[in-house]
Amino acid sequence: MVNELSPKKTGLALGAFFGLWHLAWSLLIAIGFAEALLNFIYRLHSLNNPYQVGSFSLTRSVALIVVTSLVGFVFGFFFSKVWNAVHK
Repeated sequence: MVNELSPKKTGLALGAFFGLWHLAWSLLIAIGFAEALLNFIYRLHSLNNPYQVGSFSLTRSVALIVVTSLVGFVFGFFFSKVWNAVHK
């Protein structure tokens, strides 16, 4: 028997994951390590990096974290609703 997922808890978990992931990215930009990391990842995939990381902006970073957290919450909420409906 499959346990039912709580839409709020699933949304909060996924929202927190997305938000923390983008908080980490913002911190990498703030300390100046983001572009080096991107270059490393692209090189691992035998690709040239076509992107350049812009300067750090606290306002943009907060907006990024808030928006991705909300998107994660909404996605997790609706995912759990679909999961529960399919597994009834």
